[in-house]
Amino acid sequence: MILRVALDLPTLAVENDGENLYDYRWGGSAVVGQRAIVPFGARTLIGLVVEIASNTKVSPDRLRDAAALLDDVTPFPEAWFALIRFAANYYQRSFGEVALPALPSWFRRADRYRVSQQNGLGKATSKTIERLRLRRDRSASRRVIGALQSSPEAIPKLNSEQAHALAVIQAARAPDALFRPILLYGVTGSGKTEVYLRAIESTLLAGRQALVLVPEINLTPQLEALFRRRLPSACIASLHSGLAEGERASQWWLAQEGRADVLLGTRLAVMTPMPRLGLVVVDEEHDPSYKQHEGLRYSARDLAVVRARIGHDGRPIPIVLASATPALETWFRAESGRYEKAVLNARAVTAASAPTIRLVGLARTPTEHGFTETVRGAIADRLARGEPTLVFHNRRGYAPVLACSACGWISDCRRCSVHAVFHKTDGHLHCHHCGWQMRVPSACPTCGNTDLAPLGRGTQRVEEALTGWFPAARIARIDRDSTRKKGSAATLLDAVHGGDVDILVGTQMLAKGHDFQNVTLVCVIDADSALYSHDFRAAERLFSNLTQVAGRAGRGGGERSRRAEVLIQTRVPEHPLFAALIAHDFERFAASQLAERRAAGLPPFSYQAVLRAEAGRLAAAIDFLNAARRSGVEVLDGPEPCALASVTLYDPVPMVVTRIAGVERAQLVVESPSRRALQSFLANWMMALRGVHPRVRWHVEVDPYEI
Repeated sequence: MILRVALDLPTLAVENDGENLYDYRWGGSAVVGQRAIVPFGARTLIGLVVEIASNTKVSPDRLRDAAALLDDVTPFPEAWFALIRFAANYYQRSFGEVALPALPSWFRRADRYRVSQQNGLGKATSKTIERLRLRRDRSASRRVIGALQSSPEAIPKLNSEQAHALAVIQAARAPDALFRPILLYGVTGSGKTEVYLRAIESTLLAGRQALVLVPEINLTPQLEALFRRRLPSACIASLHSGLAEGERASQWWLAQEGRADVLLGTRLAVMTPMPRLGLVVVDEEHDPSYKQHEGLRYSARDLAVVRARIGHDGRPIPIVLASATPALETWFRAESGRYEKAVLNARAVTAASAPTIRLVGLARTPTEHGFTETVRGAIADRLARGEPTLVFHNRRGYAPVLACSACGWISDCRRCSVHAVFHKTDGHLHCHHCGWQMRVPSACPTCGNTDLAPLGRGTQRVEEALTGWFPAARIARIDRDSTRKKGSAATLLDAVHGGDVDILVGTQMLAKGHDFQNVTLVCVIDADSALYSHDFRAAERLFSNLTQVAGRAGRGGGERSRRAEVLIQTRVPEHPLFAALIAHDFERFAASQLAERRAAGLPPFSYQAVLRAEAGRLAAAIDFLNAARRSGVEVLDGPEPCALASVTLYDPVPMVVTRIAGVERAQLVVESPSRRALQSFLANWMMALRGVHPRVRWHVEVDPYEI
């Protein structure tokens, strides 16, 4: 027989069929969905059996034998194949480029297996894999049968809005229900988690699995702890990039074999095979972290919707998209009726009200270390009351740049077209793009001036200023620098929840999902920088960040909730974004943003793709993109010009951050009001570029989140 195997190789690597499958001879039994060890050139690779055929177009002298078939993982189900095929077609990749990276590295490394010949067939064994399987077998909880055991802790009673939202989710399970994703839209603290937790419980009672996606690694421990308390007899697996290789393999295997009842993970979990899948939840669905920016540049939120539509045993399953500030694409679909909308307008905790939001103008107000007297006084008042404060500043490091006042020298990264950020904690300049760093020079490299000064401020400088003003306060900083070590974020958050922190300083890592019960004041130091971005999504991101961080105040209810306050320092208090924010009126903000985008023909009223090129010289990248554009114009003028008439090819331009790690970057935007026309064009365009091997690296990104 002939095994048709998908390998993790670029689509344009060789001339082959659309899925880039490679044929191998095999004399034993085989099943579609098994992994195979095969030779490829001088290498030995693990691939995935996609088809089994009786003949091949490959000449006998070129046809090679598969080395072995692997049976340490149950063959992948057809629903998973359908998801991978969709992703490959939509994001313009080969099947293998999508399927193999979706597996933990443990299961795609051929060097972990020893291949021996038995009866002329390859037999693969691995003591390491066997030990892992035994360890997983012992650690797996028995699958829930009958009813779940409730934990002894008090289960919150649902209010009327929560009960209605749960009923909407339950109704989506009906055999005759039309597939419509459910937007669970509710203000911060409205109990969205409790709603989907109840939906998960009923899913498990029906003998099915639940997939729950979260945007950040740091959100998984607290959510996993909640699930384990509420569902003590369920097997819960967790998947994120912070796990060691063996841990990730073990957790993935539990889900893939159907032993895990709940899989909780970041975006990489969306393509995990789950044979009993009955519910998908995407928490904080608006979050940009769901977009992958390397390799296969996919949106985990969008693939989650596709996965729910494919469903289980040929029937779609419910998907819940939860957010207090939905992505405008999601909101538009809900408003137009393509998505169901379940609304939670009130905070779930009795007597918990939305915090009061006040603007502190900076135009005529002096500041010290970036703080106005109003904000400093409010922090001092909370300290006197024994109530914690959260200070939000979405820029890490000590200062964005180090400068010389004598000659104007600025600390630029030597490899990127960006400034190197001053980190006082280690006395180094850091590039947040390529990782380059160097010790802070003792004098200006240009003129020798020893008076180098930091300009601007990051979280380290904010923490230093607060320590100087409030020396007795217990201050903690949570950003990417303070949480690099494994478990450090959980330790810091435990200190906050335990009442051991008076002032918490942090970036947007703190804005999502954290339930700080005692915080009554949130201070936003620099809210304006995002408004001056070139990105048309900048206002949407800022509104979301500010709403989310404001929602950390006053969640505990009672008198503290009633005096919860959010102070936002701004130079443009008249901006309409702030008016909607103060009124806690996302719908007003969304309506104004969608009106602007409709007038400009921007998503969700159009669809985009970007062809990006990288080279040692910017001119080389631009030259390639110009050649690619000419090729694209030929496609538009080809046999079916009418079908592609709505597609627009823009001119190549350098990227905003043009150079990263010594590589120059440029891009070309493609746009159309028709998703189908854009997809048709991209497929033909990629074929036109097949076989072109320029001295540049390039890739296409569909539905780019940043341009």
